[in-house]
Parts: sequence; structure tokens; C-alpha cells
Amino acid sequence: MQASPEFRKQLEGYGLTTAEILYRLPDHPALLQSYIWQDYDVFPEFPVLKKFLGFWETSLEGPLFKVTVGHQKLIRPAELKAIGAEFRLH
Repeated sequence: MQASPEFRKQLEGYGLTTAEILYRLPDHPALLQSYIWQDYDVFPEFPVLKKFLGFWETSLEGPLFKVTVGHQKLIRPAELKAIGAEFRLH
């Protein structure tokens, strides 16, 4: 059994990146349209997102207006909290 490519990326330091891309409509430049993009990427360089935005600017007609990015690592160290008591059950 092999791990999925997505899980391997997470082990390599990739996290889930979500970007809201606002762009102008080519026929109506006063209107903005929203596009949600999501993929695994590396913080803070975001090479996958930059590649996608480069493709957007060279291949699509809607000029970019604003890109808002959110990122979260899905695999991270466990959070442990110390407690002040210990209870034993027989």
C-alpha cells in the first residue's frame, strides 16, 4: 500500500492553500468576478499559486484585481497541555 500524492506533499512541508481571486470581466471592466482556487503549496513562497497566476495572466482575458491567500499546514506537531492531576481507574 502506498501513500497518496497529496499525503506525500504534506510530509514534504506543503499545506492547503486557498486563494480568492478577484478579476475584471473583459467585456465589463467595471464588474468584478470572484474565483476560488485551492491546491497544496509551500508557505511563504507559494510556487504553485504563482505558476497558476502566471498562467492566468498569459492565457486568460480577465485582468487580475486582487488575490487573497489563506494557508494551513494539515500535518503539524501535536499540541499537548499539562494537567494538574492524574486519575487512575482499576
